[in-house]
Amino acid sequence: MTQRHPWQKSSYSSGSDGSACVELAATDTTLLLRESDDPDRVLTVTREGLAALLRSLAGGPAVR
Repeated sequence: MTQRHPWQKSSYSSGSDGSACVELAATDTTLLLRESDDPDRVLTVTREGLAALLRSLAGGPAVR
């Protein structure tokens, strides 16, 4: 990934050095997610797609 994005670490990071956490960055159209210990592997999702995944994991109705 050649572009630079301002990554934000989860407030639920584990480990005393904060190295075991999920990081999030946003573009105009997508959200980027990565694991702090593997920063070169990035998951790109739409806001709607991530919202549907989180609803599904929480047991709510998935919207298509």
